[in-house]
Amino acid sequence: MGCLLKQGGGLYARLRIGAVLLAAGQGSRMGGVAKSLITLQGVPLIKRQLIALSGAGVDEVVVVTGYARDAVEASIASFPVTLAHNPDFALGQQSSVRCGLNALRGNFDAVLVALADQPLLGAADLTELIAAFKKRASGHVLVPMVDGQRGNPLVMDDVALADIRASDVNLACRNFVENQPALVHLHHTSNTRFITDLDTLQDIEALATRTGWKLELPQALADVHA
Repeated sequence: MGCLLKQGGGLYARLRIGAVLLAAGQGSRMGGVAKSLITLQGVPLIKRQLIALSGAGVDEVVVVTGYARDAVEASIASFPVTLAHNPDFALGQQSSVRCGLNALRGNFDAVLVALADQPLLGAADLTELIAAFKKRASGHVLVPMVDGQRGNPLVMDDVALADIRASDVNLACRNFVENQPALVHLHHTSNTRFITDLDTLQDIEALATRTGWKLELPQALADVHA
């Protein structure tokens, strides 16, 4: 059944949704760590993201691996996802974006590009983005904006997907919103989960202090900082 419109009447048709989950980074600002394997309350962040994507009704997920490939892939062996390894992960996030988009096998009305190191995102947050994407009046890439700060995940349609695959459009660019105004629709929201990620050890400590939840590094790096 379609999603009931709160304004205007009628039903939205259900979208077929794909997702690319980026889990390839080296976590250089943490001294070298697969951030997707950081645990929150004992659960690796990458598993939390996959559970959220499933709960939001995503039809297909491609997980892009790179650094610590074997450990990351082993952690999600029970999930029905497509794995795409990016051997060039050190070149930056955009190389992983392209790797993941190229590995999608189906035709989709919308594709999410998500990061594995956003610890607080749940299915309701992703549903918020998908609903905003359905209701947008223009643009081909929906970008969440919180107090003027760009967040993640992004949601794109088939026009943007084709453009990114065929050109040098860089979703990972810090100035993406300013550089591609014709592509972008801004979703203004107060939901700070879209701008909460873990880039440094200080970020982990701050989140643990703020929430009271237990966050732990993958064991190899935890030993270094013990």
